[in-house]
Amino acid sequence: MSTLASTPLLDFLQRLQEAALASFGPRNFDPKLYVDLSLKSDLEAVERAFAGLPRSLNGSVPAGDLERFIAAHLGAAGSDLVYAQPADFVPEPEGFLPRVKNPAVRAWALEVHALWRNLSRRVGDAVRERPDWHTLIPLPGPVIVPGSRFREVYYWDSYWVIRGLLVSKMYATAKAIVTNLIYLLEEYGHVLNGARIYYTNRSQPPLLSAMIRAIYEKTHDKEFVAKCLPALLKEHEFWTSGFHQITVRDGECSHNLSRYYAMWDKPRPETSTIDKKFASNLSSTSEKQKFYRELATGGECGWDFSSRWMRNPEDITTLETTSILPVDLNIHILRMELDISFFGKIAGNHNIATQFLEASKARERAVSTVFWNERMGQWLDYWLGDSSSCAEGQHWAAANQNQNVFASNFVPLWMDVFNSDKNLVEKVAKSLQSSGLLHAAGIACSLTNSGQQWDFPNGWAPLQHMIAEGLARSGSSEARSLAEDIIIRWIRTNYVTYKKTGTMHEKYDVRKCGTFGGGGEYIPQTGFGWSNGVVLAFLEEFGWPEDRKIDCEGD
Repeated sequence: MSTLASTPLLDFLQRLQEAALASFGPRNFDPKLYVDLSLKSDLEAVERAFAGLPRSLNGSVPAGDLERFIAAHLGAAGSDLVYAQPADFVPEPEGFLPRVKNPAVRAWALEVHALWRNLSRRVGDAVRERPDWHTLIPLPGPVIVPGSRFREVYYWDSYWVIRGLLVSKMYATAKAIVTNLIYLLEEYGHVLNGARIYYTNRSQPPLLSAMIRAIYEKTHDKEFVAKCLPALLKEHEFWTSGFHQITVRDGECSHNLSRYYAMWDKPRPETSTIDKKFASNLSSTSEKQKFYRELATGGECGWDFSSRWMRNPEDITTLETTSILPVDLNIHILRMELDISFFGKIAGNHNIATQFLEASKARERAVSTVFWNERMGQWLDYWLGDSSSCAEGQHWAAANQNQNVFASNFVPLWMDVFNSDKNLVEKVAKSLQSSGLLHAAGIACSLTNSGQQWDFPNGWAPLQHMIAEGLARSGSSEARSLAEDIIIRWIRTNYVTYKKTGTMHEKYDVRKCGTFGGGGEYIPQTGFGWSNGVVLAFLEEFGWPEDRKIDCEGD
């Protein structure tokens, strides 16, 4: 079961990736680097040159020979995107963060705002001239990349990038990101994980409608919304049909919910050497294929990787991502349904408005029935039984709720249909406060220190934002106070780490203010798109009083 994520170029680059690991060794080895290289001449000639390289007795190419081969025949990773000055960037936008009164915080916020220039790119002309020489997909418009090894556009990152761009008054750049994502959706049938051929085998958390809604709320551009609406209908279909949709029965009621499911049963090209090493502990081909699908699906969920998806947190081969109905995925689809209904009204299509309002009500009931746990005051992921692919669906059982604590258990707070219930919000806020997730520098992903990057002690900008924004939007003063506390901790750790390292980071260690995160398949990354966007969004919402300290000692 494969998709386009296999091409002659990609097959060759994976062989090169294996050769590079054998030649250069595992120290600081990043397999993604090699599938991001581009050809300088026809693949046939490059493959002939590669086949002619000297080999040692064990088959490896001497490091110097491989280095010279790469320099002669392949373009550097990232050279397929070129710097593009954003047309709507100004050093200090008019009306920028009026509630930020502290001079040090304001100066830093302007530096974070200026990072959009550093992260702005366009597809190089060579990619359009010879797309078969590149793994980069030739997107139509300019892009904002996350940073470091992430040299291309990513799907769910783009939501928080856009939230930051809107604070920076960069509306044209924000719209261009949406246009690019819709291009991927139209071209491949879903918004890809990222804009490389090797990402065509999966999507990522579906936040396209949320991006369009955020842009509309700032610009009131009805024409833009109407133009985007058909693509959203296609995306909704992708996430609510086929392998993605599961029916859960509760008594007489049937609830349709969604799961992540990548259409792929091979090593992920960008981490092929790592995936094969993990799979070497498995004996049969079918076991390996199932494991490879779980790895790719872990990429689709955005939490790659976490004990949340594993039967045994110490063994990555126990990943069961396709066997889980995730709380947050279904919240994103609920948001999509509400957004499509809203956009249908704006576009004058009342059939769509009514149809998707009804769909949202059905999903809201499903979320409350299948995921809500009254005793814990949280929404819990639901593990599927053995009949997950059977026509009759699943029969709901309380024992199938995953009672481990994850930050995702609180993501439904982001939705007004839940945060508008004051009693519910206060119950969930108390649960969050006693959950063990709240630390000196923010909300941890989980309570399990598995060594995976979406586990303790890491905190990630998207999780802080969804939870804190949901608490802040509620009618509860206690919840808003908790949101402000989370936001202050998060902004402080971002600021202090920036001052110490000179960069914004992909993730942070929530145990101690001013410390960036680690763990996972690659070294910690900097840049960083969604971290920048969340800091700017938080500062716009809550400001920063002149007399509030910004260092780790705080108040």
